[in-house]
Amino acid sequence: MTVVTMDASTGSVQGLEGVDEQLVRQLAERARAEGLKLTGKGGLLARLTKVVVESALEGEMDDHLGYGKHDPAGRNGGNSRNGARPKTLLTEAGPIDIEVPRDRESSFEPVIVAKRQRRLSGIDDLVISLSAKGLTHGEISAHLAEIYGAQVSKQTISTITDRVMDGMAAWQSRPLDAVYPVIFIDCVNVKIRDGNVANRPIYVALAVTVEGHRDILGLWAGEHGDGEGAKYWMRVLSEIKNRGTRDCLIVVCDGLKGLPEAIAAIWPQTIVQTCIVHLLRNSFKYASKRDWAAIAKDLKPVYTAVSESAALDAFAEFSAKWETKYPAIIRLWTNAWAEFVPFLQFDQEIRTIICTTNAIESINARIRRAVNARGHFPTEAAALKCVYLAIMSLDPTGTGQRRWSNRWKAALNAFEITFDGRLSAARNVS
Repeated sequence: MTVVTMDASTGSVQGLEGVDEQLVRQLAERARAEGLKLTGKGGLLARLTKVVVESALEGEMDDHLGYGKHDPAGRNGGNSRNGARPKTLLTEAGPIDIEVPRDRESSFEPVIVAKRQRRLSGIDDLVISLSAKGLTHGEISAHLAEIYGAQVSKQTISTITDRVMDGMAAWQSRPLDAVYPVIFIDCVNVKIRDGNVANRPIYVALAVTVEGHRDILGLWAGEHGDGEGAKYWMRVLSEIKNRGTRDCLIVVCDGLKGLPEAIAAIWPQTIVQTCIVHLLRNSFKYASKRDWAAIAKDLKPVYTAVSESAALDAFAEFSAKWETKYPAIIRLWTNAWAEFVPFLQFDQEIRTIICTTNAIESINARIRRAVNARGHFPTEAAALKCVYLAIMSLDPTGTGQRRWSNRWKAALNAFEITFDGRLSAARNVS
């Protein structure tokens, strides 16, 4: 049987193999002439969907009984049709009233619309997509009512989105690559109502693979209290290692307490590099906005220096100019210097990968948009679900991934030379 669907946003017909497309166009023209709306209850798409679904159910019943409706072969043959029962089905075209055939032995188990099923799968996908874009459950419910004329409770929407948790568990435990050139570790703060509403970090580990793809390795909720320490990061990094990652060349982070010590224990050869983007952004926090452009210009010779000694000279000039006015910026860079200087030994290609704002910032922007729309979350699991949905909706066309990969070959060569073939060695072992 050929299933026909129509895209409500474009009006295009899909799955038309063996179907007269001209006939469908005539139906659409007739509906428009008669003032029949396209979507919503009683609309053209709803009527077409009703015909297709009911025809599919009748076909399933034919297969179940072994003969067609009104076929003489079914007379006195045991089990037979026994009328139909009404059901309201929520679809992307709006709610439709269908007739589900029954058999006398009540052994018919329909597939296209299973027993107790009230929604076609497209609605579930739509709800998950809207949730990933940051809409609250109330906003999704209002959207479905306004656009599709469908009444879907906030509890039903929560039930639909809860189903992604099984997928999240599988995603969080999937096998990882044996080696990564770079892993970025960053956090997004969310508000969780646990007694009192309080900020809690959710950490994101984003890796760059040897093929130049960006791969989010997992999500981890921060602990209560004064923050995370070496023991917490040992657990996170051990999980990544146990999933297959034996080596990482560089870990880029932003002053996370206890993380460098944990990295040294799990991957002894790994270089810990402070995030240059975060270091610059944190510098601006201590300065008046009118001085941002001048500070950015004066800091550029520091992080673009060809060597550590050149960087020290540039930083000395920066300090002489700005220390009196902004001593906190000088202290910030001084404290971070030990984890900043590894950056200066790398080729320009590697510096570009580490310094890029697109790698982690585009992901964080999407996550923050979804998180801020919620305000706060009742539980840690609810916050993780929201962040996971936002991540799964990233770059649906793959354009960003391809654009990133196109710039990767020069960096890959630089990594192979700088790190004495560790990338190739780890891949050959795996």
